[in-house]
Amino acid sequence: RVYELKQFVVKDAPQTVYYIPDFISEEEEACLLQQVYKSPKTKWTQLSGRRLQNWGGSPHPKGMLVENIPDWLRTYCDRISSLGAFSGRTANHVLVNEYKAGEGIMPHEDGPLYHPTVSTISLGSHALLDFYRPVGSQEGAAPQTEENRFVFSLLLRPRSLLLLQDETYLRLLHGIRGRGQDPLTDQVVNLPAARAQPGETLTRGTRVSLTIRHVPKVIKTKLVLGRK
Repeated sequence: RVYELKQFVVKDAPQTVYYIPDFISEEEEACLLQQVYKSPKTKWTQLSGRRLQNWGGSPHPKGMLVENIPDWLRTYCDRISSLGAFSGRTANHVLVNEYKAGEGIMPHEDGPLYHPTVSTISLGSHALLDFYRPVGSQEGAAPQTEENRFVFSLLLRPRSLLLLQDETYLRLLHGIRGRGQDPLTDQVVNLPAARAQPGETLTRGTRVSLTIRHVPKVIKTKLVLGRK
């Protein structure tokens, strides 16, 4: 059912970005946040600038040892998969990230362990996701600063779904600057879809993101148990 996604393509971004506002309802958002914070403390891993929960297993070059994904997340794995986001495969991995106001994540790529699509549901607050060319991808002697390598931004509103594929997934890095407010400029290429105007400044609150992906290489537990 990929045809349903086409109406949500962000035309001013490189290929291919889909942005679906209000992918979930306010009630669903409230239920998801409740479930995230009801998870046992042991599920949280604290990193610099954010903390996260890992569901489905730990991706590894030799294969991800599959763990059950709880029903409250499985619902959204299935819903996003049914859009055709993972080329007919079903999402089997979820990272839950919590960013407090002012926290961010360095520009990074998601890497080859995943099917080349990443989907993100935003909860609680917005984010401004910035995209960069990798270091060393430019000709000439200009210094390789983040400013020089910056390409565009996307505004992710609460309850929206973002899908990144193709060039934006494979060739660009993405990150979130650590700051408390986001001034919106015309470099934010999905402002109309996100119902925002250049010149606005948005104040961040605590944001929880569900990053839902498909890991192709998996190991079923049975193969590992019983081997000395």
